[in-house]
Amino acid sequence: MDCCAPKDRDAARVPCPGCGQLGQPVEGVTVEAILPPGRAAGLLEPRFCRTRECGVLYYGNDGRSAHKKDASVRVGLKESDAPLPVCYCFGFSRADIEREIAETGGCTIATNITAEVKAGKCSCEIKNPAGVCCLGEVNREIKDAMLRQVPPARTGT
Repeated sequence: MDCCAPKDRDAARVPCPGCGQLGQPVEGVTVEAILPPGRAAGLLEPRFCRTRECGVLYYGNDGRSAHKKDASVRVGLKESDAPLPVCYCFGFSRADIEREIAETGGCTIATNITAEVKAGKCSCEIKNPAGVCCLGEVNREIKDAMLRQVPPARTGT
């Protein structure tokens, strides 16, 4: 076996021990940044569990896991009570999105994040517990918040 050959990250398709869903592969650097020192050790080929109701945050193909309570940051995807972070590099939350939509009818947060990413100012692989860019999640939150907005009542003339 060639130790330098690229690894097939989906080769070990092990489901989450907490919910049974298949988590997304995540780099060790992410897990090490989010969990306390030494807690990431032993999570072989770590995966991030995206199931909101599941307490498992990361798990390895050997059955070991780390829970959301172990994280050094609040994991918005795993929470139901505010604050719900959606962008870990620039500090945006669901409340920020909802506030801007309520005040202006639109939201520029995704555009602002895109500009910062293009400027090389993000660290998603370290700051985001999922280890990926937050823009997909931010855009989903914006779309959902726009749908939740209730248009003002019209008065009759």
